[in-house]
Amino acid sequence: SSRSASRVSSELFTLTYGALVTQLCKDYENDEDVNKQLHHNLFCNFLPRGFNIGVRLIEDFLARSNVGRCHDFRETADVIAKVAFKMYLGITPSITNWSPAGDEFSLILENNPLVDFVELPDNHSSLIYSNLLCGVLRGALEMVQMAVEAKFVQDTLKGDGVTEIRMRFIRRIEDNLPAGEE
Repeated sequence: SSRSASRVSSELFTLTYGALVTQLCKDYENDEDVNKQLHHNLFCNFLPRGFNIGVRLIEDFLARSNVGRCHDFRETADVIAKVAFKMYLGITPSITNWSPAGDEFSLILENNPLVDFVELPDNHSSLIYSNLLCGVLRGALEMVQMAVEAKFVQDTLKGDGVTEIRMRFIRRIEDNLPAGEE
């Protein structure tokens, strides 16, 4: 069935991702460098720019989801949590902790499928294992003209009760099209 194929794909991705993180831990001196690789530069040699996976994933997302342009950050948060996470990870994080200005919120992941088979060794206590998710969010949103900051503030791998990603709107990115081209 489609559901069991999806489960196998998810588990394969989780295990493959784990092997990648393990290799990065061997290749880099410290967790900070691994965190940067996971967030910014993953697959940099294979894809030409940016926050590589998110940049590529947004095209697939827009084609498959039939989601139109979001009008504000709250609508963007809803689409991320209820459509994108559901489509690609099979989970629906809750959206909480909105800032009074409406420019920050938290995504609470009760269950993070990336860490299903993971236990952090003591010597990697500062590793942000799922930092890939922050890079994907930043890269995808940049492609739809939205500069954001995304960072982990809680992580079940570090003993927290939930995994929390804090999202902050920085600015709208203006299209810089040459004069006369729309």
